[in-house]
Amino acid sequence: MNIGAPTHSIADSPLRLRFDVFTLFPPLFESPLASSILKRALDLGIVEVALHDPRGWTTDRHRTADDTPYGGGPGMVLKAPPIVEAVESVLGTQIHATRCILLSAAGAPFTQSMASELAESTQIALICGHYEGVDERVREILNCEEVSIGDYVMTGGELPALVIIDAVTRLLPGVIERESIADESHASGLLEYPHYTRPFEYRGHTVPDILLGGHHARIAAWRREQAMLKTRRLRPDLLSTVSDPDAE
Repeated sequence: MNIGAPTHSIADSPLRLRFDVFTLFPPLFESPLASSILKRALDLGIVEVALHDPRGWTTDRHRTADDTPYGGGPGMVLKAPPIVEAVESVLGTQIHATRCILLSAAGAPFTQSMASELAESTQIALICGHYEGVDERVREILNCEEVSIGDYVMTGGELPALVIIDAVTRLLPGVIERESIADESHASGLLEYPHYTRPFEYRGHTVPDILLGGHHARIAAWRREQAMLKTRRLRPDLLSTVSDPDAE
């Protein structure tokens, strides 16, 4: 199932990035990809998302994609052959030129800098784990990176895959105006400064006066200060990589 596949030749297409997603549950992707910024990127042909169910590469009549773990223990483990053969079949000669990511709670943290790096790719394969996990030989044979979107465990890799698709897609040229993402949280290492819009007063809370004067330099300095304060309050661990303007 391909979502956002170009209807004309690739040479004439604005296609910047193709995601190949390997999942036992393709329907989980349909609604998120049909809304908001992702839908626009797909409609413009900047991004293509192809969904592949590894069950299509099973060999038994029950299309079995999981089995009990060697060594005992609860739960089921996704088998290596269906996933490996699905990825090899779909990617073909492009397999060594494609970033292969296995979504795993044990993976390296997904960050904004990683999203920016992935946005330079032309093709990304996302393998969604499920149940108790994925046979380790999938990672070894396909040389996948293991990536986690946070220090918690989810039912499967489908939602993390959507997080990566969203975070990377919005960075691609033509999807969102560059000015809109320049000062976002994590773009400069800091959390983003507070935003305000009309009405001026709401339930006794008013807009800071400095935002009303039109003095762009002072507004920029205030926003930087507020970003530092917010980061210090919520994510002090980020400050070690950010220079303090008071020290400059």
